[in-house]
Amino acid sequence: MSNLLGSILSATYNPLAGSPSTIEYLVVAGGGGGERKNVAGGGGAGGLLTASNFAVTLGTTLNIVVGAGGVGGIQTNAVSATNGSNSSFSSITTTGGGKGGNGAAGNSGGSGGGGQYAQAGGAGTSGQGYAGAAGPANPARGGGGGGAGGPGILAMGGAGFCSTITGQRIIYAAGGGGGSDSVPGLGGAPSAGTGGTGGNTNTNYSGTNALAGSGSGGGGAAGNQDAVTGGVDGGNGGSGIVILRWPSSASPPTTITGYPQISYTDGYQIYIWTSSGSITF
Repeated sequence: MSNLLGSILSATYNPLAGSPSTIEYLVVAGGGGGERKNVAGGGGAGGLLTASNFAVTLGTTLNIVVGAGGVGGIQTNAVSATNGSNSSFSSITTTGGGKGGNGAAGNSGGSGGGGQYAQAGGAGTSGQGYAGAAGPANPARGGGGGGAGGPGILAMGGAGFCSTITGQRIIYAAGGGGGSDSVPGLGGAPSAGTGGTGGNTNTNYSGTNALAGSGSGGGGAAGNQDAVTGGVDGGNGGSGIVILRWPSSASPPTTITGYPQISYTDGYQIYIWTSSGSITF
């Protein structure tokens, strides 16, 4: 811990205060990538787990892994999308979101990816997320990826999960929208833009990227352009996040790594990791 950070914490907390006995956590895995070309499926959200009763053992280092978002499919090089990567805090592990489908069903994951038109959506992980939607065949659309708050529905991504662990209402783990031959498939409501929007043949063939740090799925591409014309790539899934908080009346940790963002809000001290690290009380 740096001298500056130690000074901030010493000025904020009573150094004689005891360490917390339990802490609250939110662990979100990386979202799946949306697929490329021809009304493809949107990516599924990363798995999400949250609880307020994680028991703390003094002197034990708790490792934190923040999963990367899956890569959206790239038409120029015929590169397929990928699933998101797992996130973890100590023994708590969430599963990366499934990629969207192209000529196939969406992949399974924390939440499942949407299928290409006329193809099934991928399954979600029980307790972490929901299934992706099957791609509608008429009109042709890619299925929306599943979210932590609900399944994909037609071309729309599944709902995300609203958390107030940071002191603000923030949506995590929304599904990515599927590509469409007409109107775009929206990212999971109420995603407020965290899930990628599917491409559409009227305005923008490529799916959009999910918001970094949200664990949401990327949007699927639309149309049937070739490599020369381009413009039919899938959107990237959002990277994961790990957030811990406990009452401000308790002591801060003795050691932290990974450069978490630290704040003190509404009677809590809050630590947010967007890259891997560790914490010791």
